Amino acid sequence: MKIIEIKVMRGANYWSGNRKKLIVMKLDIGEWDQRPTNTIKGFGEVLEKLLPFLKSRKCSERIENSFLERVKTGISVGHVIEQIALELQSLAGMECGFGQTLPTNVKGIYNVVFSYSTERSGKYAAKAAVDLVENLLIGLEYNVEAAVQELQRLYNREKLGPSTFAIVKEAESRNIPYTRLNDDSVLMLGQGCNQKIIRASVASTTSSIAVDMACDKDATRNLLSQSYIPVPKGMLIDDITELEEVVKKIGFPLVTKPVNGNHGRGITTQLTTLNEAQKGFYDAQKISENVIVERFIPGNDYRFLVINYKLAAVAKRTPALILGNGISTIEELITKTNSDPNRGEGHQKVLTKIKIDAATQSILAAKELRLDSVLSAGEILFLKDTANLSSGGTAMDITDLVHPQNVFMAERIARLMNLDICGIDIMAENVAIPITEKNGAVIEVNAGPGLRMHLSPTEGMARNVAEPLVNMLFPNNANGRIPVVAVSGTNGKTTVTRLIAHLAQAAGHHAGYTTTDGIYIDGNTIRLGDCSGPGGSATVLRDPLVDFAVLECARGGILRAGLGFDKCNISVVTNVTEDHLGLNDIDTIEQLARVKAVVAQSTFDTGTAILNADDDLVYQMKNTLTCTIALFSMNANNERIKKHCSDGGLAAFVEDNYFVVSKGESKIKIVAVDQVPLTFSGTCEFMIKNVLPALLAASVSNFPVETIRAALNSFIPSPTLTPGRMNIFEFKNFRLMIDYVHNTDGYLQMQKFMEQVDATKKTGIISATGDRRVEDIKNIGRYSAQMFDEIIIRHGDNRGRTTEELSTMLSDGIREIDSSIKISIISNEIESVQYTIDHAQSGEFIFVCVDDIQNTIAYVQQQIEKENAAVNLVPQS
Repeated sequence: MKIIEIKVMRGANYWSGNRKKLIVMKLDIGEWDQRPTNTIKGFGEVLEKLLPFLKSRKCSERIENSFLERVKTGISVGHVIEQIALELQSLAGMECGFGQTLPTNVKGIYNVVFSYSTERSGKYAAKAAVDLVENLLIGLEYNVEAAVQELQRLYNREKLGPSTFAIVKEAESRNIPYTRLNDDSVLMLGQGCNQKIIRASVASTTSSIAVDMACDKDATRNLLSQSYIPVPKGMLIDDITELEEVVKKIGFPLVTKPVNGNHGRGITTQLTTLNEAQKGFYDAQKISENVIVERFIPGNDYRFLVINYKLAAVAKRTPALILGNGISTIEELITKTNSDPNRGEGHQKVLTKIKIDAATQSILAAKELRLDSVLSAGEILFLKDTANLSSGGTAMDITDLVHPQNVFMAERIARLMNLDICGIDIMAENVAIPITEKNGAVIEVNAGPGLRMHLSPTEGMARNVAEPLVNMLFPNNANGRIPVVAVSGTNGKTTVTRLIAHLAQAAGHHAGYTTTDGIYIDGNTIRLGDCSGPGGSATVLRDPLVDFAVLECARGGILRAGLGFDKCNISVVTNVTEDHLGLNDIDTIEQLARVKAVVAQSTFDTGTAILNADDDLVYQMKNTLTCTIALFSMNANNERIKKHCSDGGLAAFVEDNYFVVSKGESKIKIVAVDQVPLTFSGTCEFMIKNVLPALLAASVSNFPVETIRAALNSFIPSPTLTPGRMNIFEFKNFRLMIDYVHNTDGYLQMQKFMEQVDATKKTGIISATGDRRVEDIKNIGRYSAQMFDEIIIRHGDNRGRTTEELSTMLSDGIREIDSSIKISIISNEIESVQYTIDHAQSGEFIFVCVDDIQNTIAYVQQQIEKENAAVNLVPQS
């Protein structure tokens, strides 16, 4: 068996549109392709022994029989691998239920598809499942426990912490999109100009000065003291020689703690001797040079959580402890406590396992106990000085018991600190009565407080504290989204994307858009190159300036990783024609249509899908959609358009040489077709087609009609606005056009335009991409022979074929149509352009199929400048 590739789907995709997180493993199962599992002796029995929980796993959502029953009656090895990958993840604590295994057009090669929880664990599960099956097939043992442990390690390394996870879940319930910006807990909630950044419970709305203040415990104590908030008496020192004098002023018992520590690190409490204080000082200095020495406040440990300057929850915290039974040792009691399934490492679970660290050993030593000591029945032993959950403590919700005066004090502290999210640590006997200097004190104020103790307290009511936090970031039930228009299709999608963005700019938006040419923000080029995949979409949606996104979604990106967004407000599918067939297991035009349909299917139910009514495959997509449908057509009498409008639908079409937008029976004439520069005075049919969906997108977006008319007039086909799309350059005696046409249908559309070009001679520089089918490459030659008097073959991205092979296929296609046409081969793009310029006749029209758009445009512009300079040097008679 051989894994050919593993792809990670992060968004809506071809394999299962509504399941965004999928592993797609292309697997060659070789000789086992002809051997279903019931023909492999003992396979089912060994598999059941190794993974007994497979008994309860169904083979698929449609089949009631258990997976193991199907194994024994006979299924493919590929399907076994898919189900094992899911089961291994399940054993590691990840519920990932969806899977399917699909054959490719190559015998023995399958696409094994299954859901994942985190990317690294998903990819590992794929490889582990293959390894497991390979071992079983040749009679070797496989260590399932080791694989599960590694999956757990990867999962724990990548998964969100409890605070961040709760915020994400709350955001999802509000339809707020989220994007993970790193491997840690930094998230972007929302999109574009409406985004908010959050790291755990520190938000982009939180003042950095306030965070710095909270990190400085001495500065916090002084600020609160000056505002008559009860705080412990204390001093800040950085030298052991100062300690004795401080002890005399404050008196025992004492607490020593680092000035900027967290999670209880370096804190020692209830110090009653100078020797203990000295040790506590040195422990604190391991965290920070400056150490706070303050009076120990007896009582219970409370955490007040304040969000948006309102009290959200209060928890009574208890340090990690064990309860003696008169039989077990301290170490055994700790082990038993840690066996609680609710306890995990770090922030994995609701509670944290208790570690036997230096602090625990110090407590034991002070009580003259050892790990093998046995506590009497009912004896309580606290194992930590602090009640932090991160050190194994527990929490009880007491929010409803807090005295109103204490609520006011907590909210006042948040305002004094200017912290919109904070955790306030208070020591007091009872928070049901007002806190004064006599019965309690504020110990610390924490920026970025953990939410775990409130979300899942050990006792008491769970509080959804993520809700007020998300409400603070997105008030009035806002979802943080910006309008997103997604454009797909075989041809025209780049021009449609650019035109929609141009219309949005004209309507006053800060538009960001992606195309196969690059990424553009508010009219500025951010990056050149093919950015039509999910990475380009993410860049636009991440930009804080953008308030309107137009995203070209090409086939390759959808198949490679899925869409780069969860939902769009408007989708456009321009057309589906034969291109890229035979690649990525897309072998038919119907399969290609399914790829393009992913974009339409990502439209909100409240959104609009704009479909080409002249294209059968595109028009049929409406049957799979739940959103509003808008249609466009070159023909006002298209029966589909007429019925759609009679039913009250929205449509755009050409009627009496006018672009018309119709809502039901109501029609608006936008502008005459031949008055729109992009149509080349109405002579370019495929550019007319590109205007129609853009008009619908503008209409759905409620752009004013006058704005639309003005924007259409100012969208002039040029290297600036439409680079590589019918860019015509006027030399003194001839014209040269650059275009990115790259497939059969594109050449067919170009042929219609060339028929209307008046020229003494028509020369074409053509090219073909090597990964296309032989017939597709020959077709480019055939259509070129019908357009040009002379043809130059150049080469670009050969993609697996030699230049000689490509030249032969193109030449064969040309010769089938006209054996007399002059054919030259000049592989280099720039050299081929220079050749045509050097040999151009008066009145000639030169067509250049380009790959390197920007460089070729720049070169042609240089040649025009040289020609103009030479003309200016000629003496006037």
